[in-house]
Amino acid sequence: MTIKDIARESGYAVGTVSRVLNNSPNVSDAARQRILEVVQKYDFQPNSNAKHLKQQVSQGIAMIVKGSHNVLFASLLEKTQIACDAAGFSSTVYYIDEDDNEVAHARQVCREHKPSGIIFFGSDSNNFDENLSELDIPCLLMTNMAAASSSDNLSSVSVDDTGAAAHMIEYLHRKGHRNIGVIGGDPGSSYPSMARLSGCLLSCSQLGIPFDPQTQYVATRFTFEGGYHAMEQLLERCPDLTAVFAYSDIMAIGAIRALRDHGLSVPEDVSVCGFDGISLTSYLTPRLTTIRQPEDRLALRGVSILIHCIEEGHGAVHEIVPYELQEGESVRTLPSAE
Repeated sequence: MTIKDIARESGYAVGTVSRVLNNSPNVSDAARQRILEVVQKYDFQPNSNAKHLKQQVSQGIAMIVKGSHNVLFASLLEKTQIACDAAGFSSTVYYIDEDDNEVAHARQVCREHKPSGIIFFGSDSNNFDENLSELDIPCLLMTNMAAASSSDNLSSVSVDDTGAAAHMIEYLHRKGHRNIGVIGGDPGSSYPSMARLSGCLLSCSQLGIPFDPQTQYVATRFTFEGGYHAMEQLLERCPDLTAVFAYSDIMAIGAIRALRDHGLSVPEDVSVCGFDGISLTSYLTPRLTTIRQPEDRLALRGVSILIHCIEEGHGAVHEIVPYELQEGESVRTLPSAE
């Protein structure tokens, strides 16, 4: 009888069995009771050699981050690591390029380090359906929704991207804006960009705002440079724009710099708003109007969901957390709305 046998009969993960045998407090009462029943049934005696025991099980969580310029992820990552540590799980961070295959990288991480679970930052659930089952451990998308995924080991926690984008367009409409440009990622490969574009289109349609994605939407990377060059394209395509909605605060900051370099003021000439609510936006001049994603709640709920799946063996869980429209100074109220 081995730890794996105990895990198989009890229905819990190997990591959960190991924590029960080591009297760790980070186990539910139900799991502890069931595992101890199996231990007593077979009179199992764990190996007293701690090093040997450690080699049989991993209590770590791997965190795979797509892109290295996302300031939201930097802050959210830190909070997620703190939440993992508080729950008794170590964590290791792996950065990959925005265009890399995260599932292929996850398979390599599993072969070499055998984590108990994986949290993906900046990934798209569409990339997972065919290959994620090969990982055979609980996984979670942070800030992206995976409810439509067919993978029963892929959970998710995020805000309502579609609703948040629609809310921002409604806000701009109340401020009198009808000529609105949008800067985002590639809707074909980025779930948040697709969901946020859907929200923009829905809101524009309901409010009667003309919006042509071919000219008023620019897809780019979620970087300062991406926002800068996308803003230049919008100025060339749509010189009459009065407002720009960027799908990240970083893009919005790049857009503001481009407007300034072209002799335009924010918000006097063009209003700009963002998405994420990173702390930097409160120190800009002007302060940025943005959709704030609640980092603390995302981190705590994401880690809680993943550990629950690891320890209890449950299938995927998907949770939406509330966002907040954080009004700054970067959006002007036009005379027509006063």
